[in-house]
Amino acid sequence: MRIGITAPVVTRFPGAHSTWETKAGITELAQIASAADHLGFHHFTCSEHVAVPVEIAVARGGTYWDPLATLGFLAARTERIRLATQVLVLGYHHPLEIAKRYGTLDVVSSGRLILGLGVGSLQEEFELLAVPFADRGKRADDALAALRAAISTAEPQYSGDFFEFSDVVLDPHAMQSHVPFWIGGRSARSLSRAVELADGWVPFGLSVEELVHLLGTKDLPSGFEVVLSVGGLDPIGDADRCRRHIDQSNEAGATVIGASISASSANHYCDQLDALARMYDLTAAHEG
Repeated sequence: MRIGITAPVVTRFPGAHSTWETKAGITELAQIASAADHLGFHHFTCSEHVAVPVEIAVARGGTYWDPLATLGFLAARTERIRLATQVLVLGYHHPLEIAKRYGTLDVVSSGRLILGLGVGSLQEEFELLAVPFADRGKRADDALAALRAAISTAEPQYSGDFFEFSDVVLDPHAMQSHVPFWIGGRSARSLSRAVELADGWVPFGLSVEELVHLLGTKDLPSGFEVVLSVGGLDPIGDADRCRRHIDQSNEAGATVIGASISASSANHYCDQLDALARMYDLTAAHEG
């Protein structure tokens, strides 16, 4: 059983975050990440939006901590837990920018990077950043191939429909010879993109029935990760419901769980993590 943590504090969706998170900062976040690291959780996430228009933030939230700064800080305060972007929007960055910045994060974290990547859907943000929206899918596919060619290589070369580079030095670059790429999305195309160009799929906003149906349409490669989110977990207050929801996701095809924890404070959050780790014996498995 591998369970990662969908981080609190760093993203605040209206109606989906706890009151204590509005006043919490890096101290509380580091406390939680350190506890998750010690208890054997698989990964810790940080999402990305650059600037959300005010009218859209009402529904989608406006708080999104920058993942590079956040995960870089947490890398120095953890030892084993993997650091996952969930997700970077490919269209907002040149592949070499991601390769250099997050390759450096891989180095400073001793090889703990997971790159969650997505095509993006917020047209207003694309327009604000002056990047193309209409052909973002094709651009994302080319960016993924270019990023794979660059991120673990000192002198990368690539030639594609949108990106081309050669005769350049990328130092430092990722210390992992193969950085895991997880693709976020909720469509059949996002799953196909993940199977063809990445190592895992992180769906959102789908019912169990929809997930099972989509997963049944693909012959998944060996080692391919299906990262399913399970929200509102209260392992202290309702252990049966917690276990039932995690087990249901496993039965639907999850290889990794992305857990969101209900808590009333950072201390309570850490207590919840301890209860969840004990429920699935995560610490013993991690140490083994």
